[in-house]
Amino acid sequence: MEKSEIKVTTQSQVPEKTETTETVDQASSEGDVERTTTIGGHLNATEDDILEARELAASMSLGHVRNLMKNVLAIHDGDPNFPHVTLLKIKEFMENASVIESPERHQRLIQEMKLEAALITNNSPYAEVRAVTENHDDVGMPVSTVRAWTIGILFSCVLAFVNQLFSIRQPPIRFDTNMAQLLAYPVGKAWERWMPKGQFRIPLTKQVVELNPGRFNKKEHMLIAIMANTARSLPYTQSLIWTQVLPQYFDQQYARSFSYIFLNGFATNFIGYGLAGLTRKFLVYPAYCVWPRSLVTIALNTALHDEKNTPVQGPLGRIWSVSRYRFFMVAFGAMFVYFWFPNYLFQILTYFSWMTWIAPDNVHLNILTGMQNGLGLFNPLPTFDWNVINFNETDPLMIPSFSTFNFAGGMFITGLFILGAWYTNTWNTAYLPINSNHIYDHFGKLYNVSRTIDDHGMFDLGKFSKYSAPYMTAANALLYGFYFSIYAAVITHVILYHRYELKMGFKSLVGGLRWRRSKKQQSEAEQSNDGATDGAYLDIHNRLMAAYPEGMSLSEWCYFITLVISVVFGVLGIALWPTYTSPAVVLYGIWLCVMFVIPVGIVAAMTGIEVTLNVIAEFIGGMIVEGNALAMNFFKSYGYVTCAHALSFANDLKLAHYIPPRVTFSGQMVATLISTLICTGIIKFQMEIEGVCTLDPPMRFQCPGPTTFFTASVIWGTIGPIKMFGKDGQYKWLLLGFPLGMALVLAFFGLKKLWPKSRVLRQVHLVAAIAGGLQWAPYSFSYAFPAVPVAWVSWIYIRGRYLDFWSKYNFVLSAALSAGIAVSAIIMLFSVQWVGIEIQWWGNTQPSAGCEGKACTLKSLAPGERFYPWWDASKVPAP
Repeated sequence: MEKSEIKVTTQSQVPEKTETTETVDQASSEGDVERTTTIGGHLNATEDDILEARELAASMSLGHVRNLMKNVLAIHDGDPNFPHVTLLKIKEFMENASVIESPERHQRLIQEMKLEAALITNNSPYAEVRAVTENHDDVGMPVSTVRAWTIGILFSCVLAFVNQLFSIRQPPIRFDTNMAQLLAYPVGKAWERWMPKGQFRIPLTKQVVELNPGRFNKKEHMLIAIMANTARSLPYTQSLIWTQVLPQYFDQQYARSFSYIFLNGFATNFIGYGLAGLTRKFLVYPAYCVWPRSLVTIALNTALHDEKNTPVQGPLGRIWSVSRYRFFMVAFGAMFVYFWFPNYLFQILTYFSWMTWIAPDNVHLNILTGMQNGLGLFNPLPTFDWNVINFNETDPLMIPSFSTFNFAGGMFITGLFILGAWYTNTWNTAYLPINSNHIYDHFGKLYNVSRTIDDHGMFDLGKFSKYSAPYMTAANALLYGFYFSIYAAVITHVILYHRYELKMGFKSLVGGLRWRRSKKQQSEAEQSNDGATDGAYLDIHNRLMAAYPEGMSLSEWCYFITLVISVVFGVLGIALWPTYTSPAVVLYGIWLCVMFVIPVGIVAAMTGIEVTLNVIAEFIGGMIVEGNALAMNFFKSYGYVTCAHALSFANDLKLAHYIPPRVTFSGQMVATLISTLICTGIIKFQMEIEGVCTLDPPMRFQCPGPTTFFTASVIWGTIGPIKMFGKDGQYKWLLLGFPLGMALVLAFFGLKKLWPKSRVLRQVHLVAAIAGGLQWAPYSFSYAFPAVPVAWVSWIYIRGRYLDFWSKYNFVLSAALSAGIAVSAIIMLFSVQWVGIEIQWWGNTQPSAGCEGKACTLKSLAPGERFYPWWDASKVPAP
């Protein structure tokens, strides 16, 4: 009972361990104490981390340390996550020739570097990773048990079933990985307690397995979480299928075929999986690939299984002795209760546009401070809803603070450009809402795509000429310019800042693809203590993987074969039905993914921000197959989704440290296959629901995703990007985003070279900043800004002053808040919201008052009046 209590004591009540540590420190020399404090500050290392590293540091030679630090410097020089002070110390150590010539004169610096080298190689160089992972492993702990596989398959089925069934609902219901991870724990413990002991032989094999392998452990639980995370990703081709089948869209009934749905779903899922395996050398094994989003999953796993409970110094001069598990349950329960208020009882807490209440119909006030239909640029207190703060999976407790600051700063700056475009009526945007993602005609009405296509869904120039060109809002138009700039920026950024890592990754990949590689060579490569001889270094987590029979090197050929099989399935899915599409689109998707998966993956792994390829896939596909919306949809599906799935699976592979690679591979394969089969069956079932995807559907099955997908397919496939961005298109100047994105990265790279010791410049990440601009239309700055103070408190204030406290509780809190919201939302949905119970009062109606409820425009049109191209008012119709 005492272990589970929340116990906060004053500093005078320091536990026994702290007193012992103080005694050791007093016995140490004054210089050692000062050095320990200094190193701890440099690396954001806890006292336990430093003490553990001292023994290894004592055995390191000066030459060994210099070789290691040379590689560390090459890899982390442009890494914003790596401690800045530590980097300066390493440069001082490497650039001072007298360190080698007269080491006796630099004993202090040498000892510091040895300790830092030991800490980097004996653990992770990042405090956030050390906070949730361990630098030792029990190889004998069972993983591939009948219990883990049964529970993993069960939750894979549940997640695929629920997520697919309610994916076409408005609003949708999602069963996320953290929920599956949380619910799997009591199931595993129940199996441990009540399942009888015994053995059975797997049919057709000689392998005997334990029915109850004993204690439900963290490795089994992580395998279940990986399978659940894999299964929750729905086949992107479901939207393509819906647009084909629905009579109000393309009405192509052959798309109802189970084989057609399965082949295309299988191909898009497994192509991404095959590419993820081939990029492990770049996105999984390197220490700099942190994958911040995976830390929350690991933290929850640690909270549920780690019985170690070390009291830590916390805020207000107190010692916190509450266990991670108890802390998780309290935070989870609090958020579960609280979320009922912003989501149902008191919705003004979500949309706290308090400035607009002064004059709800004032368009200028709404544009500057409104959250729903304005830009929200100048509202310092826009929400009290954690779900809003975490609106795009950019949890400020999870992703590094520099990512949050760059993201929010980029969104604010790009918002000023949107404001300028709207007030100057550029592209007639003043006649339209400022921040909508809808497409409009020249009457200021929603664009009716059916008036531009024939009965077969193909482009009809005559009908288009009699109707209107598509017009975008200010935010939506500039959004495409920001997308163009980020594609150029991300490639330029990775070439400039990570070319060393790319070289080492390709070298390792070529070595991994060799058929004839001796076991001795493989063992030497994997078990090298530092990796300094080949220009890289392996952190402790990668070296521990070498203890398994197959080490880290589950052959790239396994993933390559998976990729080939997926391509065959994709070609068959297109060629065997009248899709009017070349099977070469499958190869196009792979080509586009190969171009971007490593640059985009490196950025995602370091910042927690993912750059999606949907716009570039639509842009290129629309130009190649202009006038054919269905063909463009296939281009988009294979060009965008393969990369998105590859990054998702790469994140899973990072989670799989300490789990045998073959088990991880099998788990992902099984979960993906289960998800594809179940989703195919559910889609077939949904198609038979009467009234589905209509204006008055049952169970709110309004199909918002397929509707948006169809609109995009017509705009980009039927009308095509050439008419919008070509030499006669009114949005052609947005193509300047490509050179501007490259120029911005080059400019900041030059500034960093001029002032290499600037802490501020080192924290500027242009790709993360531009990514902030991609959130406009429909999101406003009010969604992004609240993360800034949270990130500062967590990552700057608490982490800087109470590292032990932050390491113990930060990611557990993130997992608890997300899980509390997810469980609360589902219970709310199936209770009061499912039956349509609404509470009408000021706290729920005020958020939709005035311009916040119905978007206001700067200029208006009289009935029947239209606007003309901004550069030539004589052209009819608008091009």
